[in-house]
Amino acid sequence: MVPERTDAEGGQTWLHRLTPRTKLIALIVAAVVIVATPREWVPVFAGYALMLLGLLAAVRVPLRLLVRRLSIEIPFVVFAILMPFVATGPRVDVGGIALSVEGLWGAWALLAKATLALLAAIVFTATTEPRRIVAALESLRMPAQLTAIIGFMLRYLDVIGEESARMRIARESRGFGTRGLRDWRTLAQGVGALFVRAHARGERVHLAMLARGHSEGSA
Repeated sequence: MVPERTDAEGGQTWLHRLTPRTKLIALIVAAVVIVATPREWVPVFAGYALMLLGLLAAVRVPLRLLVRRLSIEIPFVVFAILMPFVATGPRVDVGGIALSVEGLWGAWALLAKATLALLAAIVFTATTEPRRIVAALESLRMPAQLTAIIGFMLRYLDVIGEESARMRIARESRGFGTRGLRDWRTLAQGVGALFVRAHARGERVHLAMLARGHSEGSA
């Protein structure tokens, strides 16, 4: 995906003006505190949510962008829904269905902590440019090879996102629309073509790196 910019980007808020290293450390601390909070402390989780929503409002993150980024939590939501049914221990009747008490608490804890940590990450990414995130990781003494991999990944996300956008525009200019199951075949072919192009571009970059003396063991 091409990194999306919010209306507040460009240093217009105090969060944008903070150094990326400070924000990264704050994100790590926030994630640790959220995960370490006992699941029974429901009012504390409500306080966390209000604080994070206030930060999101302060940096003016568009609702559409927020929902899109929260969608990566869907696997956790599915797992949380299943927990009350498969967990063992005492059970409670909810709408005529016997659910595990431990499973209900576990589902609540998973959803609350995962959502809050994700909101904190969204605040961080919405106020920090990708290249500055990599620089912040380097300043925290992360292994050079790891930061190099992350840097390449961010660049390739841009490239793949732009290629995907061009393919979508080409389909729409030809009147294509997902109106039935038959159209899914065309979409699948487009995903396959996108993968082939991304792989070919990666091979070209790899050969160019080798031509410049880069080796797998170098930073």
